[in-house]
Formats: sequence, structure tokens, C-alpha cells
Amino acid sequence: MSSKHVLDGYRILDISQYLAGPAATNLMAQMGAEVLKVEFGPHGEPVRSFPYCKDGRSAYFIQQNRGKKSLCLDPKSPEGLDMIKSLIKQSDVFIENFAPGVIGRLGLGWDVVRELNPNIIMCSISAFGQDGPLAAYPGFDYIAQAYAGVTDLIGEKDRAPSLPMLAFGDIGTGVHAMTAIGYALLDRERNNAGGQFVDVSLLDTYFHHHEVSVQGYSASGGKLVPRRNGSHHYAVGPTGIFKSKDGHLMILALLHQWPVLCRAMGREDLIGDPRFVDNDVRMENHAEMVEIMEGWLQTLESDELALAIMEKGRIPCAPILTVQEAMAHPHLVERRTVRTINDRILGEFQIPGMPLRFSKYEVDEDVQAPLLGEHNEEILTEYLGYSPERVRDCENRKILFSKAV
Repeated sequence: MSSKHVLDGYRILDISQYLAGPAATNLMAQMGAEVLKVEFGPHGEPVRSFPYCKDGRSAYFIQQNRGKKSLCLDPKSPEGLDMIKSLIKQSDVFIENFAPGVIGRLGLGWDVVRELNPNIIMCSISAFGQDGPLAAYPGFDYIAQAYAGVTDLIGEKDRAPSLPMLAFGDIGTGVHAMTAIGYALLDRERNNAGGQFVDVSLLDTYFHHHEVSVQGYSASGGKLVPRRNGSHHYAVGPTGIFKSKDGHLMILALLHQWPVLCRAMGREDLIGDPRFVDNDVRMENHAEMVEIMEGWLQTLESDELALAIMEKGRIPCAPILTVQEAMAHPHLVERRTVRTINDRILGEFQIPGMPLRFSKYEVDEDVQAPLLGEHNEEILTEYLGYSPERVRDCENRKILFSKAV
């Protein structure tokens, strides 16, 4: 029997909530892993009520949880805790994203988990990591972003910092977690090394995204000071958003591309101009450079023509699309970067597609996000040997929960 995808045959026990953990297991489910999503009753995963909701069904929840199986239980009851422990014994990965210490108080710390299953990979995702002065503090994406020196770089230089309207930290942390888990599994299989504990944090992930600021500040002895700079990069240029004929365009003409841009603008004289001859002096004369570029853009009859001229010269550039425009762009549609799904309750709508592409495999599209506790009986009878009657009894005693959304 051929594998359906690269993680076919691996079982993931997922008790994470909100976004970072579910984002990791979302990708793993799309790569063929069996993901058992343990939700805490009676209401289950908190994002089941996040917008957009219709008839009690959350599109937010659906986007991150398609293809998973839902087991909803009371983890503080002895039998509910025993269910989790029994499933740990039969799983390859155990992932959680509670604040440090919570999982231990629940009775599922790494010391317990590795005794139950010496071959399991346990991944704990948190805001600040499992140790260090900040470890005990609660936090979400934007909190870690602020501590990482990222928020301070976003916005206009003479105004308060701004928030990005994207979950860079949560999704990025989920991807980092999935990567660590995948290589821990590889280590287990290749070296017969057994299981191990993986500690992934939002703060570490955010700080990892600094490509210029940290090394630049340190190596320059503080001469290169990272700062927010509105629509333009503070250290390299031209890199930013330029006022054009119809609106705004994103242009990055770095290093060797500056002379190419000058020729495209019909301004070869700028190539040897001492104000713009290298990156350092371009940044010293940044305002003049922007004025020249925007002046050229606004002499053209349209943004479409400006893009065509720069694209002909292989100068990286782009229109500033709205979310709606991006969703309708032929490139994103053709590559299924934006994907149309059909939920049994919410109906047809679009979500971001699978960003990881494999030549041997296709993503199974015929999957649904689980209803709350939808797979209680399937999981408990198939893996733990419960009878249907015992499952009903657990439901009657409020150890198990389910709901038709």
C-alpha cells in the first residue's frame, strides 16, 4: 500500500489551542499525519467561537483544523487524564502550547510523558520558552513581538509603532515547531535515538527573523541603529513603497540593480552620481532618491506601464494588492495558494492553501474540520478498546463532550 503523503503512518496527539500549535499540526495533517485533537470540555477549543462565525461554526477554526479528529474530554477527571495518557503511549508526537508549568500540573509533563512512551517526541510551544526570567509570564503573538524588538521597527518613524494585521509569530512558530518535530522524528528513525523534548517559543521565533538589525547593530558597534522608517527600509535602498501614478508600488532595486533601475528611468547620469553611487550614500541622500523615483513614476501614464518597464529590466517590483485583490490574482489561484473549500455547515469559502509542495504527493482536499467531540467513539473504541456503551457512559458522566458544530 502506497503512502498518501510524507507523514502517512504517524500519529500526532495535539492538545494545543488558538494558533501556533494548531498551525503546526494543520501542516502535518495536510502531509498525511493522523492528528488527534484533544479538546477540553465542555466548550472545546476556544477559537471555535472566533470570527467569522455562521450557525455556530467558525471559519477561523476550520482553516486550522481540517483533517483532524476531535476528542473532547475533561482532562482534570481521572478517566479523562487516563485517556490522554493511554493515547500518548500510542502516538509518535505529543504537542501542547500552554504556559510553562500548566502541562506539568495537569500531570502530563515531559518526565511523565517519556515514562509512558520513551519513543515519543513531545513539543511544548510557549510565548517565551520553558525557562528564563520571562518563562512564567503569559503571552500571545504581539506580546512576544514586542519583546523581540520587532514591533518597534513597524510604522512611521515619528509616530507610535504599528501592529501588523497578520499572525507572523504564531504561524512562524508553528512552522518552526513542525520543522523541529520532523527532524526529531528523523533522528529517532535514523539513529534509533528514541524520543525527545522540543522547546519552541514565539520570542525565539520572532528574534530569529531579524536579518539585518541584530548583526548590523552589533557588528557596527552601534553605528547602524535599527529603527522604524515608515514605507522605506532604514538600512538598504531603494527598498520600499513609492507613490506612483495610480497609487503606490513596492520596489527593491538593491546593489547591482540600482544601475539597471537608473537606465529604466532614463537617468543613466544617476549611476555615477556621488549622492547615489553605493548603498551607504543612497541612504544618506534617501529623501532625494525617493523624490527622483516618485517623480519618474508619476510621469508615466499608468502603474501598469511602470511595472512593465521594471519587470523588463528584472527589477523586483509589485503592485500593492488588497487582500481581496490577492485572493483573485491569477497566480495565487493557479497555484492554489488561495484555496476554495466546502464545509458541511459553513458552506463554500476560501482559505490559504498548503504552502509546502511535494513532487510525489498531493494534499487530500476531501477533508473536514471536526465537530466538537465528533471522533470520541472512534478514537476510544479503535485505540483504547472502549465499548460504545462505555463511551456513552463517559458522556453521561460529563467526562466526554460533543456538539454538532
